[in-house]
Amino acid sequence: MKLTIIGTGYVGLVAGACFSESGNHVICMDKDEEKIRKLNEGIIPIYEPGLDLLVQRNQSNGRLQFTTDMAEAVQKSDVIFIAVGTPPDEDGSADLTHVLAVAEAIGKHMPSYRIVVNKSTVPVGTADKVREVISRQTEIPFDVVSNPEFLKEGAAVDDFMYPDRVVIGTGNPRVGEVMKELYSPFVRTGNPVIIMDERSAEITKYAANAILATKISFMNEIANLCDRIGADVEMVRKGIGSDKRIGYSFIFPGVGYGGSCFPKDVKAIIRTAQEHDYELKVLKAVEEVNREQKLILIPAILKHFQGDVSGKTFAIWGLSFKPKTDDMREAPAIEIIRALHQKGAKLNAHDPIAMNEARRLGLEKYVTLYDDYYEAIRDTDGVILVTEWLNYREPDFEMMKQLLREPVIFDGRNVFSPAKVKELGFTYYGIGRR
Repeated sequence: MKLTIIGTGYVGLVAGACFSESGNHVICMDKDEEKIRKLNEGIIPIYEPGLDLLVQRNQSNGRLQFTTDMAEAVQKSDVIFIAVGTPPDEDGSADLTHVLAVAEAIGKHMPSYRIVVNKSTVPVGTADKVREVISRQTEIPFDVVSNPEFLKEGAAVDDFMYPDRVVIGTGNPRVGEVMKELYSPFVRTGNPVIIMDERSAEITKYAANAILATKISFMNEIANLCDRIGADVEMVRKGIGSDKRIGYSFIFPGVGYGGSCFPKDVKAIIRTAQEHDYELKVLKAVEEVNREQKLILIPAILKHFQGDVSGKTFAIWGLSFKPKTDDMREAPAIEIIRALHQKGAKLNAHDPIAMNEARRLGLEKYVTLYDDYYEAIRDTDGVILVTEWLNYREPDFEMMKQLLREPVIFDGRNVFSPAKVKELGFTYYGIGRR
């Protein structure tokens, strides 16, 4: 098929690369001239494992191209995906400015029938709004489809190529068949393509992320309770995760969730409910718990240093909101750094991938960035592990003891065994660990 993807962020670029890998001709369009220039030079603007190879291979064989020309992108494709950002407004609702602007442009440039697909995460009713905006620009027939993405940053390519399910929102059976054919190379093992109405598809994405965020916040509350009653949350996690109704996914305690999806989507679904005179009490609590959880290590740090960290230096291991990505949106590390900086502490930091993103965000005002994670802890008063990158999981503890002023670890992801590190001479603080 001939496809256009409008927007070359995490969703759009991954979708474009994967669709072209399955034999389609894909045009990726973005108004950002610098980004398109870099993509045409083979420079990938985001870090996502495996994405660079997909882009390079399909760009070289002519199946994947990049442009800033909206008219060309619309006119040369039969199916057009909208994959632009929907950032939260001040009230938490999703900002549809970019989505609707793209819809208007599609209507202006559409030469004949097109299928327009909402790939962006959008609130209920967006398909109707897109349909209305396009209809104001043209009398040419078209269809609007809701096709939410379920991609995890750090595993987005695999998630696209081997999806658990594909959700298609359309009331037109013929369009449903076209979309099923488009996704057929990715579901050959039998995972379902689920056809439903547009509004159900739109709420499905929010509901999925909301329930995962709920699992995280719930487990963090259990961990905090374990701290108070002398239980070990790691044992609790194993005890409940073995129940098939619960499972082990998303029940690892830590310093809260971040990123581009969970915080934004929880806010958006809460706002959607408010607009329909309904209060999502559980999700409001999820949001509150997560906001407080990002700073859950601060009291432990202050207690260890008798309430005063002014003049102390700490090493932050991990800046991205999760491993295998350079994304620092809503990252717990940012909140921890700000809190300690306000209390007079000095800070060093390391991340395997997100150093350039940290510089772009101006984090060097608060921290000294190190390219080597052992150098980051030299002459510091403690290590604060925030992101569970693999290279932090089995460090050289003897070297750490030599480099640190005081052998103390504040483990924000429960990576280390408390018994092991204590046996090696460290003071250890985890989350809900005994």
